[in-house]
Amino acid sequence: MKKLILICTMILGFAFGASAQDDQKAEFKFNEEKHDFGKIAQGTPVTTVFEFTNVGTEPLILTEVRPTCGCTIADYTKTPVPKNGKGTIKITYNAAVASAFNKTIVVTSNAKTPTKYLNIVGEVVAKPAVSSR
Repeated sequence: MKKLILICTMILGFAFGASAQDDQKAEFKFNEEKHDFGKIAQGTPVTTVFEFTNVGTEPLILTEVRPTCGCTIADYTKTPVPKNGKGTIKITYNAAVASAFNKTIVVTSNAKTPTKYLNIVGEVVAKPAVSSR
């Protein structure tokens, strides 16, 4: 019986220890995780900036920000973001093809939630045809 109590105590100790470590990790809090550009003109690149705050206690380090499409470019804060510090992820979408779009950006970091997904949506509308006289 003593062995069983000892084993249970050890298991609980490890569980609470792991939980305490997770509480110490960095964590994102974004202003928004989805941005709607609405209707945009074909051939006109558009940009938005996703702002975030590190609400964890450890410095937040972004290891990769990867758009899932070649038509999207990402630039982001590359230095560690301290507790309560702010960082940005700048996304530029090349509106080359007239159609609706929904693009995902995969953000990888050392945060408690190590992978976050940001989205940009909208509709690219064709430029009016230029008449030649």
